[in-house]
Amino acid sequence: MSRTVKRAFKYRFSPTPGQAAELARTFGCVRLVCNMALAARTQAWTRRRERVTYHATSAMLTGWKRTDELAFLNDVSCVPLQQALRHLQTAFTNFWAKRARYPAFKSRKRSRRSAEYTASAFRWRDGRLTLAKMSDPLDIVWSRPLPQGAVPSTVTVTQDPAGRWFVSLLCDDRIEPAPASGAVVGVDAGLDSLFTLSTGEKIPNPRHERRDRAALARAQRHLARKARGSANRARARLKAARVHARIADRRRDHLHKLTTRLVRENQTIVIEDLTVRNMVRMHSLARAISDAAWRQFRTMLRYKADWYGRDLVVVDRWFPSTRLCSTCGARAEHLPLAVRSWTCRCGRTHDRDVNAARNILAEGLSVIACGGGVRPQRESSSRTGRSSVKQEPPGATQGIPVLQGGEDCQSPLLTGRVRPGRAGRTTRRCLTAAGKTTSATFRRRPARTPGRNR
Repeated sequence: MSRTVKRAFKYRFSPTPGQAAELARTFGCVRLVCNMALAARTQAWTRRRERVTYHATSAMLTGWKRTDELAFLNDVSCVPLQQALRHLQTAFTNFWAKRARYPAFKSRKRSRRSAEYTASAFRWRDGRLTLAKMSDPLDIVWSRPLPQGAVPSTVTVTQDPAGRWFVSLLCDDRIEPAPASGAVVGVDAGLDSLFTLSTGEKIPNPRHERRDRAALARAQRHLARKARGSANRARARLKAARVHARIADRRRDHLHKLTTRLVRENQTIVIEDLTVRNMVRMHSLARAISDAAWRQFRTMLRYKADWYGRDLVVVDRWFPSTRLCSTCGARAEHLPLAVRSWTCRCGRTHDRDVNAARNILAEGLSVIACGGGVRPQRESSSRTGRSSVKQEPPGATQGIPVLQGGEDCQSPLLTGRVRPGRAGRTTRRCLTAAGKTTSATFRRRPARTPGRNR
């Protein structure tokens, strides 16, 4: 069944000198109002422990416009200023809910230059967009058409550090679900190969930053030699920003194509939960990890899977996917990053990345079969000896099925036949989707000590 979603369509445009000046004034006023409101809310809390609401800051904005020092705020549209106050309120709401850090002041040189217009501040007529305080429509490069009959509800104008102008139109779009598919795939992230699939396919790492590293270093050297505040430094900064923009555009385009292909071909996609913020602290690999953009890949995969009715499963970050043998389930003692293939004591030789992708897939299928959540549980991870699927009441099937004899990683159906295993483990006979019988080993939940407060 099709569904209607809010979807943003981003286009480049070339403003006239008058439009560029008007937008530059709007960006500056938006930044000023946001900083003044943030200062007022911070001062009210530190001195009186008072939480200032959006309505109070909106009243402050009206008073600021009436003063002689801030009378220039009346020269731009009032809608972007009000939207800046609403965004600040959202930032404080996320802070009080402990979902984000305390809001920061916007810098004139480093902050994002943007302004948001609602329906009352722009005119959309015959496919031409005219913003408030402007007489001529924007010269937009329509790289792709809008949905049939779509009318923008919100328009956001931005200018990136490379000097390019963009307009984002938020419209209602009808998404048709992708045809049902029985294919499942596990994805292992890496640096030698950007991603490795459980099917054995390895997606090469384009290394976008390395391709332009020489041009970027040359542009940054020229920038470092220029005097601060000079026109030459501004031109050199623009050249360096253009190199960065070219790298980011190539990376984003590659990830869009890859995620779209995975969502179209597979019904269930299993990935692992990676803490990229902590991984980039390793200085020897920080540049390569940042260039891989694993977090951006996961973000794209999440919303596309939601749009097209696919299942995205994220396994626990502490699950030892690399060290487990996908054939017998034995765990290797130590596998340095330099070891790209290893042989298990059962005699099976594994490619490091392919073996990890197959283990990730088996773990994700066990999460679905055993009723575990798709979000990893921080307090019950594989590091403490319990997997993310062990959230069931006592007596329920728990743990990670380990396929024997090189069986395909299909979702197992438990037959209920149990035989004793090693201490703390239970072995069940499982029936795979292909109709073959295999065994699966599960860890049992330790007995709870009476009287102990957990």
